Amino acid sequence: MGLKALDYETMNENVKKVQYAVRGELYLRASELQKEGKKIIFTNVGNPQALGQKPLTFPRQVVALCQAPFLLDDPNVGLIFPADAIARAKHYLSLTSGGLGAYSDSRGIPGVRKEVAEFIERRDGYPSDPELIFLTDGASKGVMQILNCIIRGQGDGVLVPVPQYPLYSATISLFGGSLVPYYLEETANWGLDVNNLRESVAQARFKGITVRAMVIINPGNPTGQCLSEANLREILNFCYQENLVLLGDEVYQQNIYQDERPFISSRKVLMDMGPPISKDVQLVSFHTVSKGYWGECGQRGGYFEMTNIPPKTVDEIYKIASISLSPNVPAQIFMGLMVNPLKPGDVSYDQFVRESKGILESLRRRARIMTDGFNSCKNVVCNFTEGAMYSFPQLRLPPKAIEAAKQAGKVPDVFYCLKLLEATGISTVPGSGFGQKEGVFHLRTTILPAEEDMPEIMSSFKKFNDEFMAQYEDNWNRSRM
Repeated sequence: MGLKALDYETMNENVKKVQYAVRGELYLRASELQKEGKKIIFTNVGNPQALGQKPLTFPRQVVALCQAPFLLDDPNVGLIFPADAIARAKHYLSLTSGGLGAYSDSRGIPGVRKEVAEFIERRDGYPSDPELIFLTDGASKGVMQILNCIIRGQGDGVLVPVPQYPLYSATISLFGGSLVPYYLEETANWGLDVNNLRESVAQARFKGITVRAMVIINPGNPTGQCLSEANLREILNFCYQENLVLLGDEVYQQNIYQDERPFISSRKVLMDMGPPISKDVQLVSFHTVSKGYWGECGQRGGYFEMTNIPPKTVDEIYKIASISLSPNVPAQIFMGLMVNPLKPGDVSYDQFVRESKGILESLRRRARIMTDGFNSCKNVVCNFTEGAMYSFPQLRLPPKAIEAAKQAGKVPDVFYCLKLLEATGISTVPGSGFGQKEGVFHLRTTILPAEEDMPEIMSSFKKFNDEFMAQYEDNWNRSRM
């Protein structure tokens, strides 16, 4: 009969090329061990509620009422739900075309897009147009839609920070484009050097690649750094000179754990720069309900906003969004609630502030516990997590460990992470899944395990690490003196 279209040998090669380390070999092994009854601490993915973070009460109350609108007709509804949740549920239901079970416009509910535009204007000090905001199933879907519009074939390149979140490498592979890496500088707290960008573009062009776009992840994933205003200006100038679209992945903008470098959006810096740059550079910015102190990953809510994108292109992006008919409607309500939060004086305001501050303050403490914990380990160095929800320590692996990994047919940091998983149940992602400089090794872990479990997790990590280093070290340290 011969090979069929969905036999492995004949399927789309781009699909086979995709690698996604966050759910890769380590995750699959961890799942196996869990089935065998081993206690696994999944720190491989930024999934706060899976690690015990409680959902915020108010948004869940509002969405519960929207999902079960008959509750609003119950005379006792006011005994269970606060008045502001009831009012807000009625508001969102009035914006839909038939409740949560009906498709919305393919760009998202107009009233919610208006709330997003008002949030952006409050944040940046510049008006935003709801017609240029599309609601999406998580930020990832938006990133995929935009990359799909940019990449025409293998000759098109996208500048991506290394280390990077593998959504970018995976999607660029899937659409048949070329990833053009630019390296972040670990010794400068994962800072970005524009000279590195110029070098990356020159090398890509030498290989015949047309560089069409640049990605920034701010705050960084997996690296956790916050870009300064000066750095953002340099990036925007660079995009202006090189005629690149800038994709601003800003999903961690609420996750900031220091006061020296607050989050500043790419859009605000672009507008502050004024013409000609502010009228010329094409920018697409992404946000989500999955991160911040919301952590509503499973709801799949996000948006992207387009700046300086021509109307005809916006129409084409709308057309492609229409193929899926509608983004997830309950998630659109979550997005509305996130961008249009409770105000002082609202019945539920104090509880909302108490819950959200509690989560952020705890994350700030956990970022510190984890950084200090890694830095107390043998042959491990770790920059402080300024933002986002990850720690990305460097592992200085002895030559004997690298040799043992080769013998086992594993990349050295995969070898280390597998041993860590077997010994402690801690499931991480090896740095090689994000990209790193040749001969340098890392792992990524989230800072999301419960605060009360953190000391025990760090002490079991330290015990494993120090024994691993001693086992493979012998005279290596003495010879390095």
